Amino acid sequence: MNISSPDQVWRWVSQRSYGIYLMIAIAGAAYLLRSLPIFQLFSPLIIAIILGMIFRNTIGMPANCQSGVTFVMKRILRFAIVLLGLQLSIAQVLALGIKGIGLIILTLFITFGFTYWLGQLLGVSRSLTYLIASGTSICGASAVIATSTATQSSDRDTTYAVAIVTIFGTLSMFLYPLLPNLLSLTPETFGIWCGASIHEVAQVLAASYQVSPISGELASITKLSRVLCLAPVTLMITYIYSKRKQDHGDRPAAAISIPWFIFYFMLLIALNSLNIFPSEFKSAIEQVNKFLLTISMAAMGMETKIMHLMQTGLKPLYLGAFSWLFISILSFGLIKAFY
Repeated sequence: MNISSPDQVWRWVSQRSYGIYLMIAIAGAAYLLRSLPIFQLFSPLIIAIILGMIFRNTIGMPANCQSGVTFVMKRILRFAIVLLGLQLSIAQVLALGIKGIGLIILTLFITFGFTYWLGQLLGVSRSLTYLIASGTSICGASAVIATSTATQSSDRDTTYAVAIVTIFGTLSMFLYPLLPNLLSLTPETFGIWCGASIHEVAQVLAASYQVSPISGELASITKLSRVLCLAPVTLMITYIYSKRKQDHGDRPAAAISIPWFIFYFMLLIALNSLNIFPSEFKSAIEQVNKFLLTISMAAMGMETKIMHLMQTGLKPLYLGAFSWLFISILSFGLIKAFY
């Protein structure tokens, strides 16, 4: 929409306000539920997407909320991904050392390749396979959204992929803390394992800090270093997917879709590496960004129709399960080999 007058600005805002208010309300409910003892192991992001799905599939989507919900899911979520750059710096990555960096890169790319191969074997669509592969190997829902821009995936594929990585990331959050003694993992190696294999940042922190603060600190650094790979992997997928469509004559040779918000994400990482932002500012932005991600997950849930997921079938769910098991076992094996 071309906004060139105050009336048009007001119309644009009013068309989206009801949906935005509804997503804020659902996010607020997620935070309230998170304060109850029974829900404290869950991230507000997970609670929000579940509440959104329940709302959509019981009450339904109010007609005057659709444009606002779409705006939150597409625009605000991408803005929140950009702000994740303030949590990352080159120094954090270098602190892991050669072994840590090598473990993250090997785990990420081998898992991505395995998921892509298995997706083709199972007959899962290429775009949905890319979404599940990036969500599992990099950073859950944020990676799914970034990849969906590169592959121009449908909302149904995007929400299905988010649901899948949320399910198995949550399982990791509950199961991992039970395993350190059984698998003879020290607090240090357990933290690295969490950061290298669990899907979402919040899930990583929830699992690792249950064991020890040392595990939590190493898990956080490892996971955020993994998130740093979001930019190059998304750009790689953009090129491969666009090139494949060109080769099949689906689009003109010059038309390659670039997810520009990834460049802003990289810019913030570069600026943060220069230590120009006060810690209080970054802490405040982190809290704001967590809420932006929560309302975005509420919107994701609101766009999820259970019937559509059922129509897509169970093969993507199987793919997500095998990919989850693969990254867990692979990263554990590499930790035992390297440490």
